[in-house]
Amino acid sequence: MSRAEAADRPDDGSPRTPGRLRRRTSRLLSQLSARSDRLINEGLAQVDARKWHYAVLAALQEYGPGSQAELSRRSGIYRSDMVGVLDELAGRGLVERAPDPDDRRRNTITISARGRRRLRRLDEVLDDLHDELLAPLSPVERDQLVQLLTRLLDHHAQQAQQAQQAAQTAGPPGS
Repeated sequence: MSRAEAADRPDDGSPRTPGRLRRRTSRLLSQLSARSDRLINEGLAQVDARKWHYAVLAALQEYGPGSQAELSRRSGIYRSDMVGVLDELAGRGLVERAPDPDDRRRNTITISARGRRRLRRLDEVLDDLHDELLAPLSPVERDQLVQLLTRLLDHHAQQAQQAQQAAQTAGPPGS
């Protein structure tokens, strides 16, 4: 019996999940996503961080300064949530806000030196958490998993973009 099979059995040894459910990719991805979220959220909480902190700091480090709207697009954080995340990061001295020289109504957000150090620390924490999450996989299998998941996400993002473009081209219903 594999570890996965053993983990899916209660103490009395009887199976608790039907095989057809264990063969559904969508169910497996959903369950793994829930476990991953819990592991990452709890691990980051131990170092007084949240995944949105990491996302914003990573976006600023990789792409440079940006507006709140740009950071929202880069990180996948809703614009309405971005203000709170930036307030937290600014309160900790991890980002700096300055008026945009081209549009004084908007702020430009920049990662601070302290934010860069914090990002390096969060990278270390996340590396350890990912090692725990992916423990049964070899390095080659981990790379394969990332490649396959990326391919799936890219495919579905492209499908959504094409559907959105088709809807815009068609115009409003009844026109």
